[in-house]
Amino acid sequence: MDEIAAHKDSSTVLTDIPRYTAQPLRPEFALGGKRIPTANLLLFFLTMLSTTTAGAFAAGEDISILHPLAALVSLRAGLSFSLPLMAILLAHEMGHYLTARFHGVPTSLPYFIPAPPIFITGTLGAFIRIRAMPRTRRVMFDIGAAGPWAGVIVAIPAVIVGLWLSEVTPIDKSLGGLELGNSILFLGLSRLVLGVDPSAVTVTLHPMAFAGWFGLFVTSINLLPVGQLDGGHVTYALFPRFHRTISTLFVISCVMMVLVPLALGWDLWWGWLLWAVLSIGLGLGHPATVDRDTPLNPRRAIAAWLSVALFVVTFSPVPLAFVPPEPAQMQQPHEHTQEIIDRQKSSRQTPRHDSRVRI
Repeated sequence: MDEIAAHKDSSTVLTDIPRYTAQPLRPEFALGGKRIPTANLLLFFLTMLSTTTAGAFAAGEDISILHPLAALVSLRAGLSFSLPLMAILLAHEMGHYLTARFHGVPTSLPYFIPAPPIFITGTLGAFIRIRAMPRTRRVMFDIGAAGPWAGVIVAIPAVIVGLWLSEVTPIDKSLGGLELGNSILFLGLSRLVLGVDPSAVTVTLHPMAFAGWFGLFVTSINLLPVGQLDGGHVTYALFPRFHRTISTLFVISCVMMVLVPLALGWDLWWGWLLWAVLSIGLGLGHPATVDRDTPLNPRRAIAAWLSVALFVVTFSPVPLAFVPPEPAQMQQPHEHTQEIIDRQKSSRQTPRHDSRVRI
């Protein structure tokens, strides 16, 4: 209904893209068909294997192809990481897919991207292919925003349960290892669940908490306001004429998030330079919808600004940092902190995850 009304209200010059006559798509093709393509299934199972293996490695399991039966048994240790992570990624992509189907936009099923198990998460995420540009900004926004919101709905419970299962100990910088950055949302959930300032203690994350953290990280990355990322779709829906300008400012911001901390001696994440290069390589622009002039209705406008707020609360300027071990120091935790740690130890009997992923 929105598309029909927008088409009637559109101006004579409909788009900057040269118009052409496309062959009508068969309904089964437009909706993705009833059968799941072999490539999608294969990539899903390969990513399930790679994420499970990465989780098992993080848990300290020794997996070798020379001992296949022992390796299969050891893989069980990685399921507490891979299952919630794959659920988050699947929810994200199905949010896009089902919304596109609802609006009749032809799209593919999700393609998952496995990564070598040595990679900390065992995956580089997932994506879908939209085979035809949505006609209106409203439909473009619905498809773009549905993924991050669906993913974060699954990620938040994973963070909460995972934090409850995580181990809290007095702060000790002698161990070093991988430290995760705190977004506003993750920090708030940590304070709520742990009952203590996570910066004042050492929190060894349970695999489910790490999967939830990665889900929030993926949400923030997808909501970056550039190109044709989900955040780029939201930006185009809100400001179609300023989309390229905002994308350019984002690339400049990526470079500054490296140069400024480097000059001041602060912590930084070199990954922002990679994102600046990728953003330029993938393109800063956005394909024009047939109707670019019809604004978002009030309900969608509110949802769009809430999506911007979701990006803000899931964003971390330094998401990952490898901290070298420091000389051990005698440190006495704050009395309230020690009380919480003692209460946690007495109330939980399950074994802890032997990972060096900390916040």
